Amino acid sequence: MAALSALNCLADELPERAHQESPFFEELPTVLSTSRIPQALNEAPGAVTILDREFIRATGYRDVARLLRLVPGMQVGQERGHAQWVTYHGLGSDYPTEIQVLIDGRSVYAPSAFGGVDWSALPLTVQEIERIEVVRGTNSNAYGANAFLGVINIITRHTHQDRGGSAQFNLGSHRIADMQASWTGGAEGLGLRLSVADRQDNGFTNLHDSHRSQTFSLRSDYRLNARDELNVRAGYNHMVRDLGYPDSLFGNNAERSGHNESGTLHLTWRRTVSEDEEWLLSAYRNQENGVERWLASAPGFGYPAVPLDRDRAAVRTNLELQHRLALGPGARLVWGLETRRDEATSSFLFAGGKPPVLELYRAFSNLDWRLTPEWQLNLGGLIEKNGPVAPQFIPRAFVNWQASARDTFRAGYARAWQQRNLFDLHGDVRARDPASGVLLAWPYQPNPDLKVPHVDTLELGYLGRFPALDATLDVRLFNERISDFVIRRTVPTGGAVLPLPSTQFVNLASPVVLRGVEYQLRARPRAGTELLFSHTLIDRHTDDPEIAKRTAPYTASLTWLQNYGEGWSSTASLLRMGRLAGGYGYVPGCDYTSKAYTTGDLRIARAFRLDGRRTEVALNGVNLGGRHQEIADRSEQCLNGHLGSPVNPVSTMGWLSFAIEL
Repeated sequence: MAALSALNCLADELPERAHQESPFFEELPTVLSTSRIPQALNEAPGAVTILDREFIRATGYRDVARLLRLVPGMQVGQERGHAQWVTYHGLGSDYPTEIQVLIDGRSVYAPSAFGGVDWSALPLTVQEIERIEVVRGTNSNAYGANAFLGVINIITRHTHQDRGGSAQFNLGSHRIADMQASWTGGAEGLGLRLSVADRQDNGFTNLHDSHRSQTFSLRSDYRLNARDELNVRAGYNHMVRDLGYPDSLFGNNAERSGHNESGTLHLTWRRTVSEDEEWLLSAYRNQENGVERWLASAPGFGYPAVPLDRDRAAVRTNLELQHRLALGPGARLVWGLETRRDEATSSFLFAGGKPPVLELYRAFSNLDWRLTPEWQLNLGGLIEKNGPVAPQFIPRAFVNWQASARDTFRAGYARAWQQRNLFDLHGDVRARDPASGVLLAWPYQPNPDLKVPHVDTLELGYLGRFPALDATLDVRLFNERISDFVIRRTVPTGGAVLPLPSTQFVNLASPVVLRGVEYQLRARPRAGTELLFSHTLIDRHTDDPEIAKRTAPYTASLTWLQNYGEGWSSTASLLRMGRLAGGYGYVPGCDYTSKAYTTGDLRIARAFRLDGRRTEVALNGVNLGGRHQEIADRSEQCLNGHLGSPVNPVSTMGWLSFAIEL
C-alpha cells in the first residue's frame, strides 16, 4: 500500500489541468465478457486485461496465442512451431481446456479428439480483431463450465466501422510466407467484410513441424430498422501440418502429416429496445474433420507395421437466448437460456467409433446493482446440466468499492465446474496387429464415471489510475482450490501383457490449491511512449509433486511501445517464464520439467504514404533470446535422457512485413 500512496502523492503534485487534458483518463474502457453486461473496467466483477486493435497491430505477431503471453497469469508455450499450449495458471494437459475461448461470444472448442483449442487454425485473421478481452479468474456463471479459470473473448471489428481494403505480406526465415487480405463494403444499413489468409512456415529447426494454414472468413451486419440488427459470421480453415519425431518409442509418435478442416456459421439477431434493454438470439454450428495416419512398428516383437490414426469428425450445435434490462436507476440484470449438442466420430480414438452424444442445457443470470455511488454489488448464478451428470449450480458474488475517482477495490467469491470432454470420458485407443487382431497397445482406457472437477475461488483486487505516469495498475490476489482435479494415471490392462503402459483419466483424491498475486502496470510516461509490465507469482499446494510442476511459479513480461515520429515506431517485449512441465506426452510416466527461460521479441516499423495510401514496412523478430525449450514432449524427452539437450527447442524467427490500405 506504500507504493500506491507514493504514486497517488506524485499524482497530486501535478496541476489538475494536466489530468483533465489527458485523454487516457477521460473514461475507462467498457468490457462485455465478465458478466454479459457492458461495464466500465472498474465496475467489472473481476480482473480483465484488454488488448486493443492498435496494440495488437503494434506487436506484429502472426498469431493470437503469442499475444496472450503479455497477459498476467497466462502461461503459454510451444511444443513446436504450430502447437500452442495456452493456459491460465498452468495445470493444463496436452490439450488445455481450463479457459473458455470465444470469438464474438461463440465457443471455439473442438468436441472431437482431445478437446482444447487449435490455436493455429482459428477461423479468423489477426487483422479483423477489434480487441481481445481476457477475464482473469473463474467466470463460469457467465459462460458455463469451460470458463473454469477464465475467459478469452476475441471480438471482431463491426463492418460499419470502416470501409475499403487492406493487404499484408510476410516473408522471412524458416520459409515464412504469409498473405492476408481484407475488404469491407456495403450499402446503407448493410456492411460486409471478406477476409482471406494464407500462412506457412517450416517451423523450428530440426523438427518435423512445417505447416500451412488457409483461412476464409466473412462477417455481415444488417440493420433492419432502428431496433433490429442481424449479424452473420462464417469461417473456414484448412490446415496441413507435420507432426511427430523420428525416434519415438515403437513409432507411437512417428513423423507424419495431418490434415484438418474446420468451419463455422454464427447467426445473431439483436433487438435494442432502449439504451437499457436488449434481446439477443444467437445460433452457431461448428464442424471439424481431421485426417492423421501413420505406421508404428515393433519388429523385435514380430510386428513391422501397425496402423495408427487420429481421424476424426465432430459437430457442435448451439442455441442461446439472452435478455438484458434495467430493473431501476441503479440495477441492471441479464438472464438467458442456452442449449448445446456435441457429436464426435473417430473409430480409432473411441474404439467403438462413436461415443454418446453430449447434450447441455443451462440457464444463467447476472445482476449489477449500484448500492450507493461508491459501492457496487455483482451477483450471478448459472444452472447447468451436461449429459448424464447431475445439474450443477454455479454462483458468483463480488463487491466493488470505488474509494475515490482513481481507486477501486474489489472482493469476491466464485465457484465453477469443469465438464469433461468426450475423450476424457470415452476415449478408448487400442492398437492391434492388422493381420491377427492381437492387442498390442492400449494407451487410453475410457472412464465414464469420471467426476466433474470444481474450483472455489476467493479474490481481492485493486484498480488504480495515476495521472503522473498516465498509468493504470491492476492487481489480483487469488486463492483457487480445485477439487477432483483430473489427471492421467497408469492402470491395469485386464491381464494383457503389453509393451507400453495403459492409462486412464482419473480424479485426484486431494485438492490442488493455487495462491498468489498478479498485477499489470500500463503507463504512458511521455508522449509517444507506452509501457506494459505484467508479473505473476503462484504458490502451488498439492500432494502430487508432478501436478505442481505443471504450473510455473512465476511469469513476467515487459513491453515497450515507442513512436519516434515521422512514421517510425518500435515494439520490444521481454518475457520470463519459470520452470514448467506442460502436458503428458504420448507415453506417461516421464517426470521432466523444462527449465526457466528469458526471451525477447522486437518489431521496428516505418509508416508512410504510397500513392496516397497508408503503407507500413516492418522488421519483426521473435524468440530473440536464443534457443530454449518451452513445452516438452515428455515421453520423447525421456527417451533421449532427462539430462540431455532439449529435443524441441524453439527457434529465432524473423520476417519482413509489408502492409497497405487499399
